[in-house]
Amino acid sequence: MSRLEGKVALVTGASKGIGAGIAKGLAAAGASVAVNYASDRGGAEAVVAAITASGGRAIVVPADVSKSADVARLFVETTAVYGALDVLVNNAAVYKLGPIEAMTEEEFHREFNTNVLGPLLMIREAVKYFGQRGGSIINIGSMASQVTPPNLSIYTATKGALDAITGVLAKELGPRQIRVNSINPGATATEGARAAGIIGVGSDYEKQMIALTPLGRVGQPSDIAPIAVFLASDESSWLTGELISASGGWR
Repeated sequence: MSRLEGKVALVTGASKGIGAGIAKGLAAAGASVAVNYASDRGGAEAVVAAITASGGRAIVVPADVSKSADVARLFVETTAVYGALDVLVNNAAVYKLGPIEAMTEEEFHREFNTNVLGPLLMIREAVKYFGQRGGSIINIGSMASQVTPPNLSIYTATKGALDAITGVLAKELGPRQIRVNSINPGATATEGARAAGIIGVGSDYEKQMIALTPLGRVGQPSDIAPIAVFLASDESSWLTGELISASGGWR
């Protein structure tokens, strides 16, 4: 039997990057997957097509995770198709590089609404749907909360908040057999990182990160997905409140 056979997973921000990699990994391990997106429907449909072409089960469900009404509908539509929920992956996130002088209130609220309010709204709704056997919540944090790189003050603050939320809710939800853990990737080659000029362009920033990474390269979404599969599976049933650094040793 596949490791996640019979489980239902919902992955936010899964139209590309780490979210897409996790959605594909969960499906390959046997889970039925709801692929969420906010704006890139084409990307989400491509992820679902790849999953179904490999014999997996997946659906596309649009929603803005920072809006309560969207979040409620996201769970209704997911469970209407699959009838249950076992795994929630809070992956949706936004960021913008820039010095402190360039910070605006609008950008602060944009990032905190998606990166912090979003996971809180998602978890608040998810606990209504997890059954008696509980569930697994996997937050996607970032090594930025530990490394504190320059020009990412707002994003780093959001990921520090997510670390704290992971610990608080692991304690709060543990008695209900709901586990809450976080995967904190290091530099990872995603579409967003490439568009921002961080990864894949031979930038000085990329070279510096590689030089500081003991394994000598940037990460790939395929490096993160197996960790999510493990946290979604019963093999990790004794883990909660953990912040798992997935960074090739970058600290």
